[in-house]
Amino acid sequence: MTEKTSENLLIRKKAMDYLSRREHSYQELNIKLLKKSFNPSIVDIELEKLIKDGLLSDKRFTESFIRSRKNQGKGPLRIRSELSIKGVKSQLIEDELEEVKEQEWTQLAVEALKKKLGNDSELDYHKQLKLMRFLSTRGFSKQQVKSAISHCLNNLSSD
Repeated sequence: MTEKTSENLLIRKKAMDYLSRREHSYQELNIKLLKKSFNPSIVDIELEKLIKDGLLSDKRFTESFIRSRKNQGKGPLRIRSELSIKGVKSQLIEDELEEVKEQEWTQLAVEALKKKLGNDSELDYHKQLKLMRFLSTRGFSKQQVKSAISHCLNNLSSD
């Protein structure tokens, strides 16, 4: 077996090992393999083969990542930023985030607020500001934050 063929197999095996645990973006997997001191040109060749074989997909990674972050109560701004860092193309990010309706993001923000508030029924001005910062750091837009706070205020006043 030649050295090149041997390295190709090692790269593919290592990539498959990573992919068996969870989806990865192309860039993410590329970085992990390069950290193992593999030849960069052979890594590129093997990653392209994985794409061709349907085993590596930025679209599938993005869908999985968005679902995971939504389950953690993260908003679209934060998810967009994290996906960009992982090397996903902006058009793919936008396409996948558009699949989630605005109402769904707002409901997610409301749920995060309810969880944060617990049994606390007081929502004074300072507490509202604190909750707005909380939702903003979670990656929700200004409109989503305003809607979620408004929803919580309405529910508290009707209780």
